[in-house]
Amino acid sequence: LKAPSRDHPALYRDLLRTNRVHWIAEEPPAELVRDKMMECHLRFRHQMALVPCVLTLNQDGSVWVTLVKPARAITPGQFAVFYKGDECLGSGKILRMGPSVYTLQQGKKREESPKKEEIDKIEPAT
Repeated sequence: LKAPSRDHPALYRDLLRTNRVHWIAEEPPAELVRDKMMECHLRFRHQMALVPCVLTLNQDGSVWVTLVKPARAITPGQFAVFYKGDECLGSGKILRMGPSVYTLQQGKKREESPKKEEIDKIEPAT
């Protein structure tokens, strides 16, 4: 998919899934095991700014990562590296991504604007 511009909504996503995460200190962090979710930060490119996110632990050790705001150009095969403060918690390879902001916007537009025929069915013309 080639987007028309560097900032096109098709390049932004706020959900991704990793493979089994390699945790550094605890396997996996106690908070994540206890609550099944945990707030932390994510980086998926060297030297990029940390992005706040919420991890949801899957039974196979993989995680769903929900970003607080959509990030640009997340790509399967990149590594998602997780941080809590200055501490690196671990990392996992990005396997799949949720729908792009563009796809979600298109879906909203379809929901918001019913077709004329549908409106006619609901409100018969008098």
